[in-house]
Amino acid sequence: MWGMAGMRSPDRETAPRFTDYDEARRTFRLDVPERFNPVLDIVEAWAAQAPTDLALLSLGPVGEVVRRQSTAELAADSRRAARALLAMGVRKGDPVFVMLPRTPAWYASMLGVIRIGAVAMPGPTLLTSRDMAYRIGKVDAGVAITDPDGAAKLDAFGDELPSLRQRLCCGPAGSVPSGWEDFEDACASVGDGETPADPTAAQDPMLIYFTSGTVAYPKMVLHTQSSYGLGHVITARFWQDLGAGDLHWTVTDTGWAKAAWGGLFGQWHERASVVQVQLGKPDADTILQILVDHAITSFCAPPTLYRLLVQADLGQYDLSALRHATSAGEPLNPEIIKVWREGTGGLVVYDGYGQTETTNMVANFRGMAVRPGSMGRPTPGYDVDVVDDDGHAVPTGEVANIAVRTDPRPVGLFREYYRDPMATEAVFRNGWYFTGDKAAKDADGYFWFEGRADDVITSSAYRIGPFEVESALLEHPAVAEAAVVGKPDPERTELVTAFVLLAPGYAPSPELAAELQTHVKTVTAPYKYPRVVYFVEELPKTISGKIRRSELRQRFSSD
Repeated sequence: MWGMAGMRSPDRETAPRFTDYDEARRTFRLDVPERFNPVLDIVEAWAAQAPTDLALLSLGPVGEVVRRQSTAELAADSRRAARALLAMGVRKGDPVFVMLPRTPAWYASMLGVIRIGAVAMPGPTLLTSRDMAYRIGKVDAGVAITDPDGAAKLDAFGDELPSLRQRLCCGPAGSVPSGWEDFEDACASVGDGETPADPTAAQDPMLIYFTSGTVAYPKMVLHTQSSYGLGHVITARFWQDLGAGDLHWTVTDTGWAKAAWGGLFGQWHERASVVQVQLGKPDADTILQILVDHAITSFCAPPTLYRLLVQADLGQYDLSALRHATSAGEPLNPEIIKVWREGTGGLVVYDGYGQTETTNMVANFRGMAVRPGSMGRPTPGYDVDVVDDDGHAVPTGEVANIAVRTDPRPVGLFREYYRDPMATEAVFRNGWYFTGDKAAKDADGYFWFEGRADDVITSSAYRIGPFEVESALLEHPAVAEAAVVGKPDPERTELVTAFVLLAPGYAPSPELAAELQTHVKTVTAPYKYPRVVYFVEELPKTISGKIRRSELRQRFSSD
């Protein structure tokens, strides 16, 4: 958690399922069988044991129930989708592009693809025609599954995708465009029945995620049946603290890796139910009311959403069913944690760290002492350290690379950047996977995030991480969001520069800029204060909600 230690309210925080961090680090192992398929070995296994248990709750834009699916119903949907794909000629190893909103059809499609050993390629619904075509062409995908909006986007690109032989659309009756086959009709026509009994080895490809696009051309992250099918047991069991009876909601687009973090296999392995909501533009009151109405017990959202939620009157919502809150994507600032905790009567948000390339690998855990501002400690199953560029551990407190030891290789670590051996070789070296992020580690093994390697600012020989400056700015009532970058300067190398989105009721002015600079000087080291302050109406973000600091830095090149 990037928040307050020693501030739990015993009347609000229920007993954690996961209590002994040191014991788990010592004893936890994920046994990976030679043959493994998560649809068969997790979904079907649960359905066989408890066919009426709730597996998936799909909600509409304001929280209305779209469909409740038991484990048996979810397994049956996966069988029908698998049989439909097989009937179309899809075989093991074939890439299948899936771009669908948060509907039951997304799960049927994904589970059907994975069940037969084809390789799922989830895409966010915000992708443009060019984005879709780039991804399909990059892997020579033969099948695309999308909704009518996605079909229109792909049709707009034309016929320049020679690999694409099958276009499948999921939508209401009469909405499937010409040239597309109705995927749900195809599933209904083949019906339920047998599928391959032993389709995949544990190390077979399962899923390709494209990185979130902070660079011009995103890399393709290839995960295996075990790395994401079993690897997210670590995420669900330890960080999300899930077990039977929990109802877990991760707010995410289906095309982001966070959709797998919060709703594919890990939660079901722990026998927790998953919630998905067809949210439009995020609205704090709608989200909070959904938490109340459906008695959600575990909630995960990105920092940008928590910043929105704390603007609401949290005290008017009965969140007594909510026992656990988590956040990931970027560090969550201490001030936001503090306001959330006070507004919910003591509910702590536990921050977690990982990447598209990994499962959860550093986090704050219930039952473990939390230190203000710390990322937490490595998850059971991962050996994570702070090392120099050659892979040697650095002294306590020194900022260097966050890296994952690859011998033994943790189950949740991706296999490679698909079709990019040079990029793969660049991050796997000297027995480590280099994440590209920077941090320091204290004497007790707690990690303290500094930023992406490219985000760290060098100013007058000081190395300054943007996160601490952003957190200081957010403590001022005028600041709704902030992003901090380095601006080139011939005298100081870089100037600490803040882009500030103001809270309602505040207007940009030189006086307010000076006030913010003084404020930062008082809450953190004075040399870290932003010498330049820009007021903006929005901050550039990736489709997964991360601030694109690289884009902010690019603005200086035209100055």
